[in-house]
Amino acid sequence: MRALIVQNSNNREAADAAMLLTAYFMSQGVECEHVSSDELYCPEFAQSGHLPARDRVRGAQLAVVLGGDGTILRTARLLAGTETPILGINFGHLGFLANDAAAGVVELTSRALAGELLVQRRTNLEACIVCEGQRDPYSDEAETGSDPQRFFALNEFAVTRGAMGRTLQFGLDIGGSHIGDFGGDGIVVASATGSTAYALAAGGPLVAPSFTGLITQPIAPHTLSARGVLSDPNDVVCVRPVRPADAEAATVFTDGDLLTLAGPIRCIYVSRGAQPTILLYAEADHFYEYAARTFFAS
Repeated sequence: MRALIVQNSNNREAADAAMLLTAYFMSQGVECEHVSSDELYCPEFAQSGHLPARDRVRGAQLAVVLGGDGTILRTARLLAGTETPILGINFGHLGFLANDAAAGVVELTSRALAGELLVQRRTNLEACIVCEGQRDPYSDEAETGSDPQRFFALNEFAVTRGAMGRTLQFGLDIGGSHIGDFGGDGIVVASATGSTAYALAAGGPLVAPSFTGLITQPIAPHTLSARGVLSDPNDVVCVRPVRPADAEAATVFTDGDLLTLAGPIRCIYVSRGAQPTILLYAEADHFYEYAARTFFAS
């Protein structure tokens, strides 16, 4: 068996826990690979997700993340397209996706190896971003050009105004139906996991983790009619800049990481990922209690 330890490199307690966990894996005859969070926070990883670390984790049957939500999100990107379960243990600032470190890293890991933890299959997202000079795979017309770039997100993709700071004009289609055009600071397309992140801050709804559709939430729309939309799991969300200046100015983020694109944006298609992200938990999901305690407390 092969396991992966992803460690928050800026946390001394995480470093100590990694040493303890390595010794435990050795005692159990489990081959262990280490990845530092520094490797996952470099700009190149946001672009491709195919750093050398990707090659080192092939065949891992368990990933233990000693860090916060940011490290878990990037580990999910590292493991995209695999069925490797992720056991997050909180050694960071935010731990909404992680287990409490007080439960003990060896205790939690031993339960994971024994198959005693709860399994959550979280919907993730894929964005197909078509830039000028690239072929639109969703177009009915025959087009030539290079293939568009594709990106992974567990929380959300955010299309926002750039350095110029001007309001952007977007056209929004969902499931092949044109929802409308609007101006604003941008738009967030999120999974249920991301509903408590950027989408929530933009005024979006709280959505239970089991929801497999997409959440489309405008950011500061300059209209009274633009509202968040929950879509079917098989729907594709399409965001199109209306004006050439918007195509030039818009910036795109995946789980908070800025993407460098091949040129001005023609359209962005966001759909549900082909394979879910698997997260392991020691306790049953208390999403509504968590929501009440975190977001509705006075």
